[in-house]
Amino acid sequence: IALQHADCSRWLTVWQSLEEKHTLRMVLENTIEDLWKQVQQAQKNYQNATEDHKIAFASLKAKDEKSAEEIAYQMKKLQKIQESINTLRNKISAHTRDNEEQNRQLREDKEVVHKQFLKLKQQMNQARAAEYSRLTTLTVQSNAALKELQRVIDKGEQILRLAEMCRKLETEEEKVLPFYPSSLSDAEKEEAEKAIMEKPSEQLALLMQNYTALDQFWKRYNKVLLEHWALEREKTVLSQDNQKLRILLKQYLDGISVSDEVLSQQNPLLILNNRSSLQQKVLPQVPVTDKRVQRPVHNIIEAAHVVNRTL
Repeated sequence: IALQHADCSRWLTVWQSLEEKHTLRMVLENTIEDLWKQVQQAQKNYQNATEDHKIAFASLKAKDEKSAEEIAYQMKKLQKIQESINTLRNKISAHTRDNEEQNRQLREDKEVVHKQFLKLKQQMNQARAAEYSRLTTLTVQSNAALKELQRVIDKGEQILRLAEMCRKLETEEEKVLPFYPSSLSDAEKEEAEKAIMEKPSEQLALLMQNYTALDQFWKRYNKVLLEHWALEREKTVLSQDNQKLRILLKQYLDGISVSDEVLSQQNPLLILNNRSSLQQKVLPQVPVTDKRVQRPVHNIIEAAHVVNRTL
């Protein structure tokens, strides 16, 4: 019984201890849970309170890193710029020494160019004056040429008008056959053609080849010129005959009129003692076929033949 009582007491003590332990455990768990909630709330409050600072810190940290990189980059850049400045200073010093000589040479060249410019300006003024004089001369000559051309045009128009007038005075034969037939023989024609085909050796003959298209014109012109000469000679002969007839008529009129002037001169009609006061010359009888009384015969020679014979 005592053992049972002791066991019961022991089990009761153990049971009480377990209950107390369980109760204490429950209290501790509740306390721990409350403390955990408080810690979480405090952490949450801390996080809420420090969130802006954390973001600002992260931003500042990023800026600091970026600024550090920028500073390092700028330092390297400054170092390179400083090296470039030193290099450029050395180059400037070298170029300054070189450019001083070049500037001196350029100043000398400038003086030479300025002198050449003044010389060229003077020459240009002289050339301008000469060109002005030549232009004046050319203007005067141009006006003279225009007047000469106008004179040639007027002369050409006059020639055309005369040609129209002469056309009306042409005979039927001249209208049908305006060019006279050639008077050259066959041998002379062949010789003339050979002379035309040969290459000319003189300047005049060479220039005449440019006017071969005017051969028909020169034929007609030569025909007119020869007829003009023939008419001139005919006119001379007729003038001489007219003069002789005038002299005979004057002698006859003087013979039939009576005046002191007529009586003081020899009168062929005044006869004294069957003798005339004018000594008459006995003219020999000349036949009609004699060459002395025949009309002149004109020999017509083509101008082309004369030119070929001359050249």
